[in-house]
Amino acid sequence: MTPRRARAAYAEPAMSTSPPSPGSPGSAPTGSRAERADGRARAVRAARQALRALATDLTTPTRPGEPLLGTSARRWLRWLPYVVACVFTAVLLPVSILVLANNYGLNGGLSGALAVAQTVPLLLAVSRPLHAWWAIFAADLAGALVLSVSATLPGPPYPWPPQTIISYLLLMVALGLRERRRTLVAVWLATGAACLVFASLRPGDGDGTWVLMFVLSGAILLVTGALRERGEARRELAAQATISEAERARRTLLEERARIARELHDVVAHHMSVITVQADSAPYRLQGLPPEAAEEFGTIAATARESLAEMRRLLGVLRSEESERQGGPEKAPQPGLDQLTRLVEGTVRAGVPVELTLSRALGELPPAVGLSAYRIVQEALANVVRHAPGARTQVSVTPDRTGLTVLVVNGPSPRPAEPLETTGTGHGLVGMRERVRLLGGTLDTGPLADGGYRVAARLPLTEPLTEKDPTPA
Repeated sequence: MTPRRARAAYAEPAMSTSPPSPGSPGSAPTGSRAERADGRARAVRAARQALRALATDLTTPTRPGEPLLGTSARRWLRWLPYVVACVFTAVLLPVSILVLANNYGLNGGLSGALAVAQTVPLLLAVSRPLHAWWAIFAADLAGALVLSVSATLPGPPYPWPPQTIISYLLLMVALGLRERRRTLVAVWLATGAACLVFASLRPGDGDGTWVLMFVLSGAILLVTGALRERGEARRELAAQATISEAERARRTLLEERARIARELHDVVAHHMSVITVQADSAPYRLQGLPPEAAEEFGTIAATARESLAEMRRLLGVLRSEESERQGGPEKAPQPGLDQLTRLVEGTVRAGVPVELTLSRALGELPPAVGLSAYRIVQEALANVVRHAPGARTQVSVTPDRTGLTVLVVNGPSPRPAEPLETTGTGHGLVGMRERVRLLGGTLDTGPLADGGYRVAARLPLTEPLTEKDPTPA
């Protein structure tokens, strides 16, 4: 056999050999070992993550330095944690020294050191309860370790003396009122682990104080944690309500401004239309105009048309969907002071006795001033009907050469227990303020001493008031 044939003969068995199937007996132990190793690795990783999370929760306090109940509005509640901590420290410190020395047979120095370490950190629990827990928990572990290595125990509770349990439960109250839920669970688990360890060291001693410590600490953490979360939820709801109220006021203001803009559009659009017509008809009305003047009039008319188109486009943006659903843009002209008499008559028919006083010197007013004065009186009378039905009301509009004074005063309602509305949308006073601010005036509103209400607005005039023929009020 040649060397080449010999190499081929030796290679053939290796090529014909097939790997064992997954179900064959030789492969099962290998797969099982790999799965077990992978499961152990996952369990180790999960245990490490849990321990890391536990350590993070136990070392990361919530709002350190902020006193318990420090945000309370009542002063005595803010001082209450300090008083409680001082009282319990002053009582538990000497009691712990006496109990450890007399009942457990420890020497005076060791008893004093353990008592100080187990009680004085309660003063720290007012502002830093998690740090205080570390100090007291370590002191309690040291005390239990000292008691566990003692030769004999003369019968007192083991591993936690009564004063230690009281101090620890008071600390649980401070923790529950401050720390988050995961931290409380971690503290409770650490407490339970310590109880089991020391109970297993001397199973024949003690009377089950480790069970008492574990159960009571868990109950206190549960109750105080629930109280803390309830308080936080209430504060969050109050904050959201404040934000919602601010947003509602802002939305009301914007809606009122849009409504005022829509109303003033009619006034300005009328003047722009007049300018357009006058500019277009000037070359036909005025004979002998130079070509330059005629071209200037045409430019004025074109500019007026563009301005009017821009105003209508702006009005379309300001108009709300609700007003569109209610029938689209209003076609009626905007009211003025000439319609105050009709407004007062309608209010009288609604059951409100109203006395209207219009000055005889009331002349031609700018349309914006007349519209604003009418709307102010209209909203004031509507508020009287809603909130003080039947109250006697006086309305006066007094002009002078620099401005217009609008005054609406109503007395107390004869039926104060039966108002038609106790709450409103807030548009009334907001609209009054915006109208007055638009014209650069002032507004004074507020209740009267006898239970009535007063609305006084001062609307300045850009030009002196022009006199017209006096008419009876």
